[in-house]
Amino acid sequence: MRLGLHALGIGTGARREVIDAVAVAAEESGFVTLWSGEHVVMVDRSDSRYPYADDGRIAVPAAADWLDPMVGLSFAAAATRTIGIATGVLLLPEHNPLLVAKQAATLDRLSGGRLTLGIGVGWSREEFAALGVPFERRGRRTAEYVAAMRAVWREDVASFDGEFVGFDAVRVNPKPARDRRIPVVLGGNSDAALRRVADWGDGWYGFNLHGVDEAAERIGVLRGLCREAGRDPSGLRLAVALREPDPGDLAGLARLGVDELVLVESPPEDPDAAPGWVAAIARRWR
Repeated sequence: MRLGLHALGIGTGARREVIDAVAVAAEESGFVTLWSGEHVVMVDRSDSRYPYADDGRIAVPAAADWLDPMVGLSFAAAATRTIGIATGVLLLPEHNPLLVAKQAATLDRLSGGRLTLGIGVGWSREEFAALGVPFERRGRRTAEYVAAMRAVWREDVASFDGEFVGFDAVRVNPKPARDRRIPVVLGGNSDAALRRVADWGDGWYGFNLHGVDEAAERIGVLRGLCREAGRDPSGLRLAVALREPDPGDLAGLARLGVDELVLVESPPEDPDAAPGWVAAIARRWR
């Protein structure tokens, strides 16, 4: 079972010196991926339900620093050589897909092919409204954006004619480092999110799950949806983050076919304390 670390980009994890220290220590301690999420806009009062908490409220204060994950992860990549970097998740329908395609390919190229593009459809109506993007049909918009991005990654001269995006005979360079592809992993724990994974995703990032039992139930649904879609689920990357993880969960997750357990932690304010903090987490889990 591989271990990932979701600790960068928010609060203390948004400071340059902390990013450098945590990234280097995580690589040295054997973590395989550094994850960083996104919200472009936060509001003090929201009527939208946060889907990853029982009370429907996100724990991150609206006033907290929250880095753009592409920019923040570029610093983590520059400080390291081998550890993977992943957006967990980038809210794709809030962005222009050609810009994201270029940014992702740039980061993938500069990091030596270490990027996983984790994406989600979003949950905050207030955020979509502030950005001028329709909240409705955001799932369909996301699917179309990914298809368009894969086209410009794959083809030297690309054209696309869709409902939400269209372009004719354009060049978007650079290309990704690995066979003109970047793995696209989808967040979201709902049946609709799992159906997107089964239909066109490269993997699933299950976030804030209630232990191994919920992970097992959701993975079972995903595999059933893959069979309906005519896909072999064994080719999907499965990464999960649990609400109250315990080292005893590792064996059960491995039996489920989970590739990576992502530990969600907040780093210390003092960058000098970061290496010991990361090492202590690694010792507990190894």
